[in-house]
Amino acid sequence: MAETTLFDRILEKSIPSHQVAEGENWYAFLDIFPRREGHTLVIPKQSVQRLTQLNDEMRNSLFEGVVHVQRILSKHFDTDDFTVCIHDGPLSGQEVPHVHVHVIPRTPADGGSTLHAMWPNTPPPTSEPDHEAFALLSSQLQEVNR
Repeated sequence: MAETTLFDRILEKSIPSHQVAEGENWYAFLDIFPRREGHTLVIPKQSVQRLTQLNDEMRNSLFEGVVHVQRILSKHFDTDDFTVCIHDGPLSGQEVPHVHVHVIPRTPADGGSTLHAMWPNTPPPTSEPDHEAFALLSSQLQEVNR
């Protein structure tokens, strides 16, 4: 049997959470270490670590939950802009081994940044894209898909 995660304990209500919304297959609650006010986590009620482990119904339901949460946060924070992020596995920065989607409302001067902030040592995009390298990788990826 897999180890019980923090999010499993939240779902079974053995530890508290601050609910934002809930659906049949998903649960949304405020992140207790928010990047900004309103930072919400949406989790599937199925306890799996990776998106690929969710069946189509559960994955679709999870993203219906994300959109539902965006609508709530949009009204409260008067914004239509969000950072929506998934860390899928430990090498990506996933801290709790249970699929979760970060939904962070964005407003002017909220202190947030772009995806580049996740890789601060990556040089900014200042040169022309290497289309030859992209074409090669694209071809290789399509070959994997055949």
